[in-house]
Amino acid sequence: MNTTTLNQILDLYRHRGQAQYGGEAVSQLEHALQCATLAQDNGESSELIAACLLHDLGHLVHHLGDDPALLGIDDRHEYRAVPVLETLFPETVTTPIRLHVAAKRYLCAVNNNYWASLSPASKLSLELQGGIFSKSMADAFIQQPNADNAVKLRRWDDLAKVEKLKTPDLDYFQPILEAACKATVA
Repeated sequence: MNTTTLNQILDLYRHRGQAQYGGEAVSQLEHALQCATLAQDNGESSELIAACLLHDLGHLVHHLGDDPALLGIDDRHEYRAVPVLETLFPETVTTPIRLHVAAKRYLCAVNNNYWASLSPASKLSLELQGGIFSKSMADAFIQQPNADNAVKLRRWDDLAKVEKLKTPDLDYFQPILEAACKATVA
């Protein structure tokens, strides 16, 4: 396990995580902690909790500003951090991260009420990310390995935008991240 790199990731959240999470009422770090807490509260594996905590790491590694969607830019955050994360974590962590944007497109295609449940910022980013999947695209998406976990992550992602919600801190999740890392060498 490369703890230096894991510590660098955690430091990135400590230093850049206070940035606003797009047009939402929470910071990047608050959003990550809320998402991971939801996964843990639902009894998920360390790998899925890690994916939930790290799913938006790509927002912290670009220099496009706090809300590039307002500028009409898809920051493709779901791909930006995966090359680094793949060196530490198994596909059970990285694939749901890579697929969580596609999971939003999927949910809009298969659930008539999902679009209405999205925040305005999430609706804007969805349009920049390619819009709602067609039926054939949705069918192909859900057949991919770990797509079901990407859908779970996506649902918690949507819920993890509550202003001033109390969650465990980043240090609390470090052993969970380390356990998910260890799964790569076990």
